[in-house]
Parts: sequence; structure tokens; C-alpha cells
Amino acid sequence: MTSTDRPSISLVLAAPRGFCAGVDRAIQIVERALERFGAPVYVRHEIVHNRFVVDSLAAKGAVFVDELDEVPAGAHVVFSAHGVPKSVPADAEARELSYLDATCPLVSKVHREAERHHRENRLIVLIGHAGHPEVIGTMGQLPPGAVLLIETVADVASLQVPASEPLAYITQTTLSVDDTAHIIAALKQRFPQIEGPKKEDICYATTNRQVAVKAIAAHSEAVLVIGAPNSSNSLRLVEVAKREGCRIALLVQRASEIDWTALEGVKSVGITAGASAPELLVEEVIAAFRERYDVTVREIATATESVQFKLPVALDASAA
Repeated sequence: MTSTDRPSISLVLAAPRGFCAGVDRAIQIVERALERFGAPVYVRHEIVHNRFVVDSLAAKGAVFVDELDEVPAGAHVVFSAHGVPKSVPADAEARELSYLDATCPLVSKVHREAERHHRENRLIVLIGHAGHPEVIGTMGQLPPGAVLLIETVADVASLQVPASEPLAYITQTTLSVDDTAHIIAALKQRFPQIEGPKKEDICYATTNRQVAVKAIAAHSEAVLVIGAPNSSNSLRLVEVAKREGCRIALLVQRASEIDWTALEGVKSVGITAGASAPELLVEEVIAAFRERYDVTVREIATATESVQFKLPVALDASAA
């Protein structure tokens, strides 16, 4: 098929998209650890929720494990960007493992908030998704019962809290900005004295990517979100696109997963990537469209990101 025979399609790229500073830092920690200590370097859980990234690091010598009992004594281990309960580093020390914590600094901020509220004798309400590694890590900063988890506005009404109990709320960093605002409003209505974070817990990258998706959805019949099915921030981008009226919003991990049948007759497709998805996968998707369509590409930018997080001192090049 020649280019003149191909149907035309407009690709609208969201900006910002893809890697955030926390993800970039976590990947660098694994790569620097491999350079510094040599393979294997063990990683507890997926360093970030992206199979392409995990496989790429595994090819360099990273070994991904579910729990620390799979790591030989004396080995080097990295904790994922999502954060871990306090029991995990304690276990690593007991097993004489050398560990590096790749927890995103913005997740660590939420952990410190939780500890502060606990010191000040507040019962903590965590807005988040049950079972997500970040939620498990945040709840694991404090003793059992110190943190109550809620997921929806309906959960606010069913909270069982003593009338005199001082309260505070914190949130998972990768939630829907709009959904979380409704839950916080319900909390404040029921518990007017509840304390909140000085600066919202949903991270800048999550917020920026959701704003960018709203912008491209207005110009797209379909939106593709490049990300993993276990990536909270990627799933939220699909939800945002649907709420903005996009009739087709699909999550794909790679170009090979694109449902071309679903896109038949579509003239404009928005493309974004979750915070754990590398730009290489965006380029791969664009290339797949070029094989089938006469493509025009434009980008809609809603923010510019310049955030960078420092690496652990043990991996600082000057400390080599």
C-alpha cells in the first residue's frame, strides 16, 4: 500500500507524558547499583510497574523477587519506587542484606506525614486502592489500626470513628485528581476538624498527566494510554479520557496490543503514556500507526516538568 492509498489519521500527543522524576530515579538506582556492585542486584517487586522496563533491567543483571527470603545473605537489594512497610528494611538488616531504597521521595513525604499525625495522636484516614504496593507500604509505616483505608465517597459514610477521635487524611500519590477531590470534600463535610496535608499528596506528575489527557481528549475520537494494567496512574488516565467524552479509551503495554479493529474509521487518536512508561514505547506506537496510515503528529503541552530527585549517597558518582 502506498502512502496515498492509506487512510489519514491525526495523532495528538499529550505533554507531559511518560517517565516522572520518581520513576527515573528508581531505574537509575538499579542501573547504578549494577555498575557499582556488579550483577546480580536483587529488586524486591517490580521496580516500577512496566514490563518493558523490568525486562530491560533483568537483561542487565537485575533479579526481581517477590520477597527477601529469595535473596542470598550478603547480596545487594533494591526496594521498589512504590515504598515498603517498615518491616521490610528491618528484615533486610536481619538477613544481613545491603539495601537501597528507591521509594519515590513524594511517597516518602506521605510516609512522614503519616508518622507526624500518629505522633500527634490522630487517627489517619488513607484514601487509596486496597492491595496497591504504595498503600501497603504507607499503612506499614505505622502499627495495625493506626490507618483506616477508604476508596470511595461511599466509604466515608461507613467510617466507624469515635466522636472524640482527632483525625487526619493522607492519599495515595497516583489517584484520580477529580475522584479524590470528591472524597476529601465528603470527609471534610462529615469531619470538619479533620487535618489534611499542607500540600496535596497526589504527585505533580499524576496531576500533570491527567490535565494533559483532558486536553488531548478534546481533540481525539480515541485515546491510547501506554502503560501497564497494574499501573495505578495509567489506569487513571484511561478513566480521565472516558470522562472527558472520548468514546474509545484503551490501555496498551506495547504497539503489538493495539486493537486496530476498534480504531476503524477513527480520524484522530490521542496518545499518552503513564509515569512508568518510557518514551521509546510512544515512538513504537507512532511507528505502528505510520505502517498503516498517512500520519500527522502534533503535541498539546499543558505543563513543563523540570523536577529531579537526587540518588542515594551510596550511588553518588563522587562517592565512588
